[in-house]
Amino acid sequence: MRLLGFDRKIVGILFVLAVTQVIGWGTVSLPAIIGRQVAADLDMNIEAVFAGSSILYVVMGLWAPLLAKAFTRFGARRVMMAGTVLAAPGFVLLSVSTGPVTYFAAWVFLGTAGSATLTTAAYIMLNEVAGRNAKSAIGALMLVTGLSSSVFWPTTALLSAAVGWRGTCLAYAAMMILVCLPFYVFGLPRRATLVEEAGPSTPVAVPTAIASKGTFALIVTAIALNAFVTFGFAAVLIELLQAEGLPKSQAIAFGSMLGVIQVCARGLDFVGGGRWDGITTGIVAGIGLPVAMLLLIVGDSAYWAIATFILLYGLGSGALAVSRATIPLVFYDKAKFAKATSRIALPLNLISAVSPPILIGLLAKLGSHAALALAIFCSCGALLILFLLSRRRPSIEAAVLHNA
Repeated sequence: MRLLGFDRKIVGILFVLAVTQVIGWGTVSLPAIIGRQVAADLDMNIEAVFAGSSILYVVMGLWAPLLAKAFTRFGARRVMMAGTVLAAPGFVLLSVSTGPVTYFAAWVFLGTAGSATLTTAAYIMLNEVAGRNAKSAIGALMLVTGLSSSVFWPTTALLSAAVGWRGTCLAYAAMMILVCLPFYVFGLPRRATLVEEAGPSTPVAVPTAIASKGTFALIVTAIALNAFVTFGFAAVLIELLQAEGLPKSQAIAFGSMLGVIQVCARGLDFVGGGRWDGITTGIVAGIGLPVAMLLLIVGDSAYWAIATFILLYGLGSGALAVSRATIPLVFYDKAKFAKATSRIALPLNLISAVSPPILIGLLAKLGSHAALALAIFCSCGALLILFLLSRRRPSIEAAVLHNA
C-alpha cells in the first residue's frame, strides 16, 4: 500500500518523526515566550537568557561530527532514543536553575540531546529507510515540523501563565519520557531489520556527484547565512514584533501564524519536489526574505506591513528550510549524505548559535531596523551564493562518468 508516493512503512516513520520533531523543536523554543520571566527571576539580562539557545546550537554543532560515527554504527533509532533520555534531565535542570551557571548547564544538556534527536538525526533516519525518496520524505516531514512554533508558542504561554516557567520546563521533561521515548522505541524500525529487508540484491543509487572543496564551502556559506536569519528570527520574532509596536498578545498571535504559512510553503515545494531541486527552491524562496524585511522597515509599524512581512517571510523561510536540508542531495549520493550532513551541521549550528544574541542585542540597543538591515544583508549574500551554486549543479552525465 502506498500513500503520497511512500509505502506504508515510511508513512508510519514519517508520523513518528513529525510528532517528535514538533515536540523537540517546540519545547526548546520556550525562551521566545518565557525569556523575560526567566530574566527577571534569575536576575539576568534578556541577551543572556537568549544565549541559552545559542549554547543549544553550539553544543549540537560540536557533537555533530562525533555522532556521525554513532549514527553509522548504531543507526538513527538508538541514537535518538539515547538523546531523548538525556533531554528530560536537561529540562529538569532548567526548571531548578538559580542563576547563570545552572541555566547554561541545562542548555548544554539540551544541546547534547538535540544533536542526537533533532533535524540531522531525523534526516539520517529518513535516508536509512527512504533511499531515493529521501528528498520527498524530508519535504513531507517538514510539512508538519514547521508547525512547532504555532503549536508550542501558545502552549508555552498558556502553561507558563498557569504553572510558571519552571512548571512548564517540568511538563516538557515529562513529555520527553512519556511521549517521545515510546514513539522512538515502538514507532521506529530496528536498523537490523532494515538491512535485512534491503537485501544484497537491492540496487545502490548512483551518486549524483562528488562536490569539490570549493563547492562544499559555498554550500556551507549559503546555508549558514540563511540559517543566521531564519534561526535568529525564530528565537527573537516575538521581541521583533513587539519592537514594531505590537502588544505581546498580538505579537504571539502573528508569530503563531508564521508556522502555518511556513507549512504552506513547504507543501508547495513538496508538490513540485520532482520538478526542482534544493538550489532552485533556495533561489526562489530567498528572494522573498529581503523583500519582506524591506516592507517591514518602510511600513512604519502598520498592520498591513506586519501582516505582509509575516506572509512573505513565512513563505520564504518555510521553503528555505527544505532547501537547507536538500541542497546536499544535489551534490552527494546516499552513501555520502550522512557524512556531508554531519559536516554541515557544525558550522550551521554555530552560526545559528550566534544569531539570537546578536539580533536581540541589536533590537535592545539600536531597534528593529538595525536587526532587519543585518538580516537583509545576510539574505542577499546567501541568494548570490545560491546563484553561483546553480552554475555548479552536476549533470547526470557527469555523475555517471565519475562513477564509471
